[in-house]
Amino acid sequence: MSDERLLVVVDDDESFARTLKRSFERRGYEVVVAPALPDVKALLEERTPGFAVVDLKLAGASGLACLDALHAHDPDMLIVVLTGFASIATAVESIKLGACHYLAKPANTDDIEAAFSKRTGDAAVPVGDRATSIKTLEWERIHEVLAETGFNISETARRLGMHRRTLARKLEKRQVT
Repeated sequence: MSDERLLVVVDDDESFARTLKRSFERRGYEVVVAPALPDVKALLEERTPGFAVVDLKLAGASGLACLDALHAHDPDMLIVVLTGFASIATAVESIKLGACHYLAKPANTDDIEAAFSKRTGDAAVPVGDRATSIKTLEWERIHEVLAETGFNISETARRLGMHRRTLARKLEKRQVT
């Protein structure tokens, strides 16, 4: 059984995690910050959060491993993935691994709390008829390979057949945060 109002924030950005913590505490949540997978595992040995906010990119590592550990511990936990590197590939993987929602940064407490209540999909969401641009397809492919390589820039560049610095520039240019 989960601690109903316990929220774990998995983010290695101390100031963002602290801000999110204070904001959710004002809304009546008990909040624990866990900056990496070992901290998440230590928390899960003692408690079972009802909610989690997981950053996709953690100090060079993937937040998907944390997402997987949280969902394996309690499949009913409501988990929102928050990222500055949004892509279709990582969104799909996040949902497959148990996230109830996926949000691109910047997102505020209202957005995250609303995402917790979206446990099922909405069939009434309009499907756009605009074709995907070449730039968007390139961006999606880059992030798909990034996820496959555990966010290793050098290996991603090698697999994509581009110079590492070129890839770094592309990632810098399109960063959402």
